[in-house]
This record gives sequence, structure tokens and C-alpha cells, in this order.
Amino acid sequence: EQLIESGGGLVQAGGSLRLSCVASGRSFSRYYMGWFRQAPGKERAFVGYIGNGDETTYYTDSVKGRFTISRDNAKNTVYLQMNRLKPEDTANYYCAAALRGPPLTASYYTYWGQGTQVTVSS
Repeated sequence: EQLIESGGGLVQAGGSLRLSCVASGRSFSRYYMGWFRQAPGKERAFVGYIGNGDETTYYTDSVKGRFTISRDNAKNTVYLQMNRLKPEDTANYYCAAALRGPPLTASYYTYWGQGTQVTVSS
């Protein structure tokens, strides 16, 4: 699977962005799809994932209630809707694909996108 993210940009605190991640393969629906982020000088951190069957979602505490992950298997696309953004959400955001779950850590993920930058100004 090749994953390509888009939708990043500069937004003011309190604003919203929707990131998209398009997969190139034929088995997209089989994968758990996760989102991670990496801020400057920090390690890559788990944001959340969506399941491959019942589309169960799971989020890290810092984004619960603000971020929503969804998927459209017909379009081979996973989305990350980010609302009420905060300056601390500033990071490079990556999507990733895993065949096993629940994929709560980076080690579960086989395929990664190149990332899209999100910058939240105060």
C-alpha cells in the first residue's frame, strides 16, 4: 500500500482542518488505519485509529472529543477531522496501515504516508 496524506496547513487556534489519506492498493478495507503525529523535537505519537470491519475508533486522550477518524472504503480514503485545534496540535501528521489490531502503537503498522504539516497559531 502506498499512502498519501493531504489537507494540512496553517490554521488559527479554535479552527478546523480535515486531513485525507488515500491508499493505492486493492486491500484497503482489510487494514486498520491509524493517524500519528510528530512535533519538532518530539517522538512520533499515536493519535487514533479506525477499525477494518465495524470501524471502531479509538483516540488518544488529548484529542478525544475534538478529532474524528472516518473512512470511505469505496474511495480507499481515511479522514482525520480536527476541530477546536490548539497550538499544541502543531505537528506533522502521518497516516498508517496495519493488518492486526488493535493497533495502538507504531509497531503494528506496516505502511506509512509521507506526512502533512499542520500548524496551529495562537
